Amino acid sequence: MRGSQIDVTLSNDGQWIEMAVVDQGIGLTKEQQNWIFDLFAQVDTTLERSRGGLGIGLTLSRTIVEMHGGQLLVASEGLGHGSKFTIRLPWRIAEWPVRPVATIQPLESGSCRALIVDDNADSADTLAMLLELLGHEARCIYDPHEALDEVAAFAPDVVFLDIGMPGLNGYDVARLLRARPEGANLHLVALTGWGQPEDRRRTTEAGFDHHLVKPTDAETIQRICGELAQRTRAPGPRAD
Repeated sequence: MRGSQIDVTLSNDGQWIEMAVVDQGIGLTKEQQNWIFDLFAQVDTTLERSRGGLGIGLTLSRTIVEMHGGQLLVASEGLGHGSKFTIRLPWRIAEWPVRPVATIQPLESGSCRALIVDDNADSADTLAMLLELLGHEARCIYDPHEALDEVAAFAPDVVFLDIGMPGLNGYDVARLLRARPEGANLHLVALTGWGQPEDRRRTTEAGFDHHLVKPTDAETIQRICGELAQRTRAPGPRAD
C-alpha cells in the first residue's frame, strides 16, 4: 500500500542467518500462501494485469535461496494484515549440502534464443533471468508494436507472448508474426491466466504452438526450449 511501512530485520542464531521483510500490504489467505511461490502465480488472476509482481520473482528467489541450502518462507494473518517474507541461510555454507534444484539445471544439449514480449517490464525481465539461468539466450521488449522488428533483428527460436497487452494483444502479435516469411519457423508460446477450452482455441487459431496457463513451472519452459535446442542443432553455422 502506498505510504505504508516496510520493516526489514536481520538476525543470526549461530546456525542460520535470517532476514525478514514485513509489509502492511494486502496480505494473503492460507490458500494463497500455499501456492504463492508457483511460477507465474498472482494473488488475483481474474484479470490479466490485475496486480503487478508475484509472477516469476518469488519463484526465482526461492530457487536461488534453496540452491544455497536455505529457505524462503511466507506468513500472513490474512487479507488486509500484510505479509512477512523470511529468507533463512545457513551460517556456515561449507557445512550444509547444497540441495540440487532439478528445474534450474542448464541443458547439456545446447540452448536456444528466446524473445519475451510483455508490457510488464518486471515480469519480462525476471522470465529472461530464469531462461538465462537455464542456459538460454534471452531478450525482452515491452512494447508489442516492436515485436516484428525485434524478431527480424534477433532471430529467436521461441517467442514468449503475454496475451493481455494493451493496444496490441498477444493474439494480434502472433497473427502478425505468422504472416511474415520467417514466421512459419517461429515457436510461439502464449502466457495467460486463462485456460478454458475457448481460450486454448483462440491461441491455436492465432498461431501459437503452446498455451501456458499461469502458474506454470520452470520444467515446462525448459522442456519447450530443450526440444527447440535439439531441433535447431543442424549442421553448419547459424546466420545472425
